Amino acid sequence: MSLDERKKQVLHAIVDDYVSTNEPVGSNALIERHNFRVSSATLRNDMAELERLGLIEKPHTSAGRIPSDRGYREYVNSLMTVDQLTEEEQSEIKSRIDSSIDEVTNLLKNATQTLSEATGFVSLAMSPRLRKSFLTQLKILMIEPGKALVVMALSAGVVKDKVVRIPNFITDDQIYKISSAIEKHLTGKPLDEITLITVETAIADTEIPNQLLKQVLYEAYTAIKQADELNIYLEGEHRMLNLPDFSTMGRARELLGTLSDPSMVAGYVNEMNGSEESGSKDSYMVRIGQEITLDGLDDCSFITATYNLSDSVSGNIGVIGPKRMEYSKVISQIDFVKKTLNENIRKITE
Repeated sequence: MSLDERKKQVLHAIVDDYVSTNEPVGSNALIERHNFRVSSATLRNDMAELERLGLIEKPHTSAGRIPSDRGYREYVNSLMTVDQLTEEEQSEIKSRIDSSIDEVTNLLKNATQTLSEATGFVSLAMSPRLRKSFLTQLKILMIEPGKALVVMALSAGVVKDKVVRIPNFITDDQIYKISSAIEKHLTGKPLDEITLITVETAIADTEIPNQLLKQVLYEAYTAIKQADELNIYLEGEHRMLNLPDFSTMGRARELLGTLSDPSMVAGYVNEMNGSEESGSKDSYMVRIGQEITLDGLDDCSFITATYNLSDSVSGNIGVIGPKRMEYSKVISQIDFVKKTLNENIRKITE
């Protein structure tokens, strides 16, 4: 789409004004606020052309115009300049993401809370996809007869655990031998290469009755494979209810109905990772309004960025907010939280 310079400035101004005021923007307001050196009639002609192109639209109850989904997309792709956070803003984010945390899951939860507080919107973090990560430790610890805890440490700096059922009459010594054999043979092997056969092979030399081994091995194998399950951490759903964009009961109910199903949101983020985003930048991905295929988010924008645990292990952090958001500011906040998260992850995993 080709716009002349003034029409670009008009669209930019309409987006900025609507974001800040939540009121439709008219030609007189543009002249007053942005010092356009043309007549109101000329601006109305420019706005009529932007409307014809589908970049702005007229609400039923106002003579002014608001950005359309397509207008926001043009703004994000071509007109916006990403802000730089002030030193004070950077320092506040750094102080909230506690570098003393020594486990990735807690670090992600902390980063998610920090991002929600910084933006005032819903924030999310997706656990890293760990199938290329490898085991560094595996312990099976007896909790009580018939119940044990499988604890796995992975090369990505993530610790996973799962309570499993075991035979009531298996001993602590037998559990220790099984655990040690699995750890010895599977340490250094990527999760996606671990099968039930590799787990069975690991304990082939242990002198433990087969009827005791079968259930323990299967439970251990299940725990290892479940370590790669995607988890999502959501923070700040209540903040959206304070925004005029979601002040009506219907919109609020639709939004909260979607956000109350984290697995659905996680699946959508995973789907976004598998598709090529139109107009996306290398450092972040933006979907706006009707581009979002989740029910209840028609009035939202979804911005995500990728953090890295290693060259082959990554996850996502991002924000769900109203389409009427300050994109340049929010993207800079996401980018800096991601950068700070990456720095802290390196401290944990090195």
